[in-house]
Amino acid sequence: MKIRVLIADDQAILADGIKSVLSSCEEIEVVGIAQDGFQALRLLEETSPDVVLMDIRMPNMNGVIATQEIKRRHAEVKVVILTTFDDSDYILNAINNGASGYLLKDTSAAALIDAIKNAYAGDTILPAKIAKRIADAARMVSNDREIKLRRAFGFSERETEIALMICEGFTNKQVATALKLTDGTARNYISAIYEKLGCSGRAQAAEIMRAAINA
Repeated sequence: MKIRVLIADDQAILADGIKSVLSSCEEIEVVGIAQDGFQALRLLEETSPDVVLMDIRMPNMNGVIATQEIKRRHAEVKVVILTTFDDSDYILNAINNGASGYLLKDTSAAALIDAIKNAYAGDTILPAKIAKRIADAARMVSNDREIKLRRAFGFSERETEIALMICEGFTNKQVATALKLTDGTARNYISAIYEKLGCSGRAQAAEIMRAAINA
C-alpha cells in the first residue's frame, strides 16, 4: 500500500519538481497539488492523503492556518512543512498547530522521501538545523519567566527549560527532539515537573505554570 501525498505549494515549478522527486519512490503516490490552503482543504476531502507536504507562505490561506484546519478535520493526516523559511516563529507556529515536521526546501531528495515515510509512521521530523532553532527560541524567553518558575516550584535549569516548552504547547516527542534527549529522558523530566507541580496531566501543568508566570 502506497503512502498517499498531497502537495500544497503556490509555485507550480517547485510543486512539479517535488512531485517528480516523490514519484521516483515506489512507496509514495502523489494524489494532488494545491496552490493555496483553501485548495489544499478541498483536495484533502477529494483525495484522502496520508501526508500533506505543506508550504508556509501561500496566497489566500497560508500553510500554518491550513495545517491547523487539516488537523481539526482529520487528526490522522500528517502534515510536513516544506518551505524556504527557517524563522523560529514559523517553525513554532507550524508545530504548535499540529505539523509533524518542518523541512527546508534545500533538503535532499532522499531526505524528503525519508521524512514522508517517517511522518507517516508517526515520527516528528526536525532536522538538526530546525531543532536548534526551536531550542534557541525556547531559550529566548525572558529571565523573569524563568525566575518565577524556579522560585515557585524549585525547578532545575533543565526542568525550567522544559516547563516553558510545555507552556508553549510542545509534546513530549517535540521536547525530546528539540533538546536532543531520548524519549525516556524527556518523560522523566516531565514527570519530575508534574510531581513538583502536584499534578498528573499536561493541561493542568500548563495552567498552573502560566498562572505563576502571570502572577
